[in-house]
Amino acid sequence: MKFDLSIVGLGYVGLPLGIQFAKSGCKVLGLDVDEVKVREISAGRSYIRHIPAEDVAAQVKAGRFTASSDFSLVKQSEAVVICVPTPLNKNREPDISYILKTGEAIAPYLRADGGRREVEGGMRKKLVVLESTTYPGTTDEDLRKVLEKGSGLKAGVDFHLAFSPEREDPGNPQSKVAEIPKVVGGLTPACLERAKELYGKAIKKLVPVSSTRAAEATKLMENIFRSVNIALVNELKIIYGSMGIDIWEVIEAAKTKPFGFMPFYPGPGLGGHCIPIDPFYLTWKAREYGHPTRFIELAGEINTAMPDHVVAKVGEALNSVGKPIKGSKILLLGLAYKADVDDDRESPSYILMEKLEAKGAQVGYHDPYVPVIRPSREHSHLAGRKSAAIDAPCDLVLISTAHAPFKTHDFSGLAVPLVDTRNCVIPSRRPKKYFQA
Repeated sequence: MKFDLSIVGLGYVGLPLGIQFAKSGCKVLGLDVDEVKVREISAGRSYIRHIPAEDVAAQVKAGRFTASSDFSLVKQSEAVVICVPTPLNKNREPDISYILKTGEAIAPYLRADGGRREVEGGMRKKLVVLESTTYPGTTDEDLRKVLEKGSGLKAGVDFHLAFSPEREDPGNPQSKVAEIPKVVGGLTPACLERAKELYGKAIKKLVPVSSTRAAEATKLMENIFRSVNIALVNELKIIYGSMGIDIWEVIEAAKTKPFGFMPFYPGPGLGGHCIPIDPFYLTWKAREYGHPTRFIELAGEINTAMPDHVVAKVGEALNSVGKPIKGSKILLLGLAYKADVDDDRESPSYILMEKLEAKGAQVGYHDPYVPVIRPSREHSHLAGRKSAAIDAPCDLVLISTAHAPFKTHDFSGLAVPLVDTRNCVIPSRRPKKYFQA
């Protein structure tokens, strides 16, 4: 069987991208080392909340989407799109090991004897596209070296190489893969044209840039912009709060200005795979060129400190009823990093749990979309904990994520304090002891 493309990594980026290509009529091979994901897709099931199982089942049944853990099948694909994680290591430095291991795995299958067909009298060269967020130079230096070493081929000559950053917004019904403009940068002009040809099959608008580095930098700029502005409103929240001013009221008023203002919202810290991580990829790379990244690092300090502000507010709320943090039962509402998704990567809720438990609190959680805490690199010791009932007995309720069910829940009869980090509860449904953090 021949495939139009293979997608390596079937997570929050790779799976929706693969489904969109399949809906557009392409034959897609989804590759992942996780056999559970392969089995779920093969059975027509979805393991990501905002991706309907019927979409997966329809494309699998039609023969347009095939899942496998056999990387040798890459030889039957005309293109390979890499969508693997790019976390930070324990020293907060970029970890591109998943990218490099993927490159090593696919390199032997880039040669002309597999998956290539005659096009206008010549052999069609394979295309490799990296979508994982990373620092400028990863594609044309690090990944290129691995691919050339493992294949014996030359990038830009024997195979095409490009970078196209993912732009996912999980949980946003207006965010559709086909509708989001796609930035694309190639190693050579021919690489760019080949990448545009591929993405043009599934994405309505393409935004070509001059190089892979320009495309990598574009993604970092988008997320650094968010990180810095979230840090600003987080700092203002604390300052205005000490003045008795409601930051949420101020934001609502400010955003009525039809020009020169874009609303950002405070919270208990940053979450998700992008905003807490991506800015530090540029910080690390900038050191190579002798440049400090003061805005990025200051924003990181402010955002990283927000859980401490929340813990202090929890202590204040408990003190109002004569209780210390130590020994108190706290019910944390929301484990996912953003509203109405099941994505808990880098969620500040985990930091809150750990900080409160370090002070002697007993912390349970309720999240309708995360029934059990899954194993992770960062918080493996919490794996296996299960979601409690929203009305489980406790000494304090702490809202960390603004899930829709929390917005509609009536907390007015709650006998214990409630600390709300998201301005989630409307005034008529707030308990007597209500605190914003």
